[in-house]
Amino acid sequence: MKELVCQVLVVGGGTGGVAAGLALGARGIDVIITEPTEWIGGQLTSQAVPPDENQWVESFGVTALYQRFRALVRDWYRTNRPLTQAAASQDHLNPGNGWVSRLCAEPSVMHAVLESMLRGLARPPRVLRGYLPVSALSSGDRLGAVTLERTRVGVPAGAGAPDRVSIVADYILDATELGDLYELAGVEHAIGADARSEYGEMHARSDHADPLDQQAFSWCFAVEHRPGEDHRIDKPARYDFWKAYVPKMDPPWCGPLFSWTVPTHNIEGARTFPFIPWPDRCPEGMWDMWRYRRIVDASIYEQDPQHPAIPDVCLVNWVQMDYWLKPLLGVDVATATQALAEAREQSLCLFYWMQHDAPRFDGGAGYPGLRLRGKELGTSDGFAMAPYIREPRRLKARTMLTEAHIGTEQRAAEGKPGREAHPFGTAELFTDSIGIGHYTLDLHPSTAGRNSVYVPAAPFRIPLGSLIPVRVRNLIAAGKGIGVTHITNGCTRMHHTEWNIGESAGHLAAYCIEHGTEPAHVHESPRHLAEYQRQLGEHGVRLAWPWEQ
Repeated sequence: MKELVCQVLVVGGGTGGVAAGLALGARGIDVIITEPTEWIGGQLTSQAVPPDENQWVESFGVTALYQRFRALVRDWYRTNRPLTQAAASQDHLNPGNGWVSRLCAEPSVMHAVLESMLRGLARPPRVLRGYLPVSALSSGDRLGAVTLERTRVGVPAGAGAPDRVSIVADYILDATELGDLYELAGVEHAIGADARSEYGEMHARSDHADPLDQQAFSWCFAVEHRPGEDHRIDKPARYDFWKAYVPKMDPPWCGPLFSWTVPTHNIEGARTFPFIPWPDRCPEGMWDMWRYRRIVDASIYEQDPQHPAIPDVCLVNWVQMDYWLKPLLGVDVATATQALAEAREQSLCLFYWMQHDAPRFDGGAGYPGLRLRGKELGTSDGFAMAPYIREPRRLKARTMLTEAHIGTEQRAAEGKPGREAHPFGTAELFTDSIGIGHYTLDLHPSTAGRNSVYVPAAPFRIPLGSLIPVRVRNLIAAGKGIGVTHITNGCTRMHHTEWNIGESAGHLAAYCIEHGTEPAHVHESPRHLAEYQRQLGEHGVRLAWPWEQ
């Protein structure tokens, strides 16, 4: 087993992990990032999820570093792709013109940009790809060595790459997709739904905690459409099950899962979205499923007759492929492994349905010309490298961010001020803020039969206390697994918020190293906290919303 030493170990190279690495590397800290897949970036890349975002993302709603990343993605397209003059001149170019985001872009491009950003640092991190944590030693209230093993799944090992690596660091950041270090090192954490009585949340489901009540996860894939061609795949083994499957949910589902009609939170309770694949165009102002998360819009390119045409590419991440039959956390390895396999097969069955049985907008059934498209995802089969995990293990932190802090309806019901400042209300004005975020409290269907939750949230501050464990002294949360509840995870799991969490966690570790202190001391000391926040501001991390200052 190879042994390595560094100042900061970032376990998990997802959206938060890479942001932490960028912050640390810019300050000259010796960093190792470990990542189980071939790509860094997580939601942005290996999980193939176009960014969900707040409405101020192009102005003041995210960190300056995240805005720089977005600008570099757009610059990459202007430099490397034959854009039309009209597209190239757009300040806020949206390469896919998907309507879910103002930056629907190819995961492969986002990955290339992140790699370039890391290479340009004062001290680029060492990145170990294809390694998953399997154990973590602890001594009292400190974490010691973390041991990782090669996954051997789709990741080139490289010459002489060891099967096992043990890494010792002064500070360890958990940026894993499932909060792996919490369980491995015995760090206090929670999984599943919290009891209503624990935090007094309006939308908590019951007075009893249910660890196995977890949000669905999804295995995304990408498709192109070649009309007149036949790319139909063989029938998956469980297709008949999924085609006939009607979810048993509370509130009730609106019919078969495989349908263009999905549950919504309007008065009707359901909405039918048409699916109109390229080259047909949907009417102006219509929201259709092809353009929902489209990551390549062929119309923005100057097509060269001497080269293959650039196709439209639709990224599929819809509720029809949300998997909730088995939980991932709190179960044995065999059950979790089966859940992952079934989720991937469910997505394949959805694709088969789209090819063979889905109602066509012109009255027919099925689109035989749909073809899985892996180029943009860095895979050969058109599926993302990894599943999109919404809800990880959640840290028991010094500050737990609850619905009472950010939920618009609950804060109004409790008479909290703020509506006069903003229509969504004002969230808790945490004085230990290390960033900001905003998104609806959006919980996908759960493994316990709870249908979606989708209720308004106020633009919020991220408290430093939510990144720091109640006990362990040298661990910092740097991803989705901060001190949030089952409910508030629904808005803190988004790309821009996870990036802010990771970036600020990186700066916290650097501050502790430079000042010979620890995260809990920074949180407790007004002097340290003020200096740390001042440094965050210097690095372009916004600590409050404009209307709060």
